Amino acid sequence: MNAEPENAPPLTLVETPAALRELVARVSSRARVALDTEADSLHAYPEKLCLVQVSLRGEGVAPVDALVDPLAPALAEDSALTPLLEVLRPRELLLHGADFDLRLLQRSLDFVPARVFDTMLAARLLGAARLGLKELLAERLGVAIGKGSRKANWARRPLDSRMIRYARDDTRYLDALAAQLRAELEARGRLSWHAEMCAALVEDCAQPREVEPDRVWRLKGSNRLNRLGLAVLRALWRWREDEAVRCNKPPYFIVSHELLVAAAAAVGAGRSPSFERVPTRRRDAMLEAVEGACALAPDERPSRLRARSGAPMSGEQQRRLANYKRRRDAVAESLGLDPWLVASKSALDRVARDPETGGASLMRWQRALLLDAP
Repeated sequence: MNAEPENAPPLTLVETPAALRELVARVSSRARVALDTEADSLHAYPEKLCLVQVSLRGEGVAPVDALVDPLAPALAEDSALTPLLEVLRPRELLLHGADFDLRLLQRSLDFVPARVFDTMLAARLLGAARLGLKELLAERLGVAIGKGSRKANWARRPLDSRMIRYARDDTRYLDALAAQLRAELEARGRLSWHAEMCAALVEDCAQPREVEPDRVWRLKGSNRLNRLGLAVLRALWRWREDEAVRCNKPPYFIVSHELLVAAAAAVGAGRSPSFERVPTRRRDAMLEAVEGACALAPDERPSRLRARSGAPMSGEQQRRLANYKRRRDAVAESLGLDPWLVASKSALDRVARDPETGGASLMRWQRALLLDAP
């Protein structure tokens, strides 16, 4: 395996407006751009964008590998990366497992690209058994890259050589990998499937995820609490959210989920909560939150949520569901795909209940395989 190609271009660290302008000029001449991001969700709350990796490849042009640092003082203003975003937006972006990156870019920079080529989705549509970038590069390009640490602090500066190497490797080979996957998708008649999936991914990631106020605080184990316990848990969760933002630390590092649920259960059962290991200032604030919850009138306390379920299926709908599932599984096996890729369980349920409206929620290639096939 070739871990470090001899012709690797020099790495560009983009930390100033001048360096950013130079990168923008180079991007403007390319049709495709390999992209990745790094965020700090383990040491900051809410998470923050810490790095944007860009790689450019193409015949007859100099290759580029660049690490854009949005935390650099000269690029810290909200609009500092706007020139780069504007030049990236109309181009095809090559990403691996694009969901996280697209959502992060939308939340952090209000950036939504015109189109992407997701190499992980491509590998799924080709029936690959292993979908990690490291595995795909080894199997398809004979390239070995290192494995990143989940505990890495991407907000720390300066970045050490291992983190720089890892960040660079996330994009430097994507163009070659995407070219190989694209050719195989086209040869197997699945390139349009991939394009439709990528377009749906971009559209989905552009929509902010709605937070349901009456569900977001219901931690694991809360379904066993009575109404008083639920009121206490809600109050403690809200306090912890405020404290996490104030301290710029993930909520679990402030107080664990388990401690909040245990305290709520104790109060609900008529016992005093145990906050012995909590620092005094936080313990006092938590006790105040508990007192506030206990002071609520019974009808102001939250109730247990009922399980979400649709109307019971009729006999005909159940027969349709069984038939669609058999067809889905047979098609998936013949194509060497995971069945859920052809149609998820929820999609099958919608189609079985109403083939017309349920079918409209499927992608064109899924409808052709599941509904239009004889």
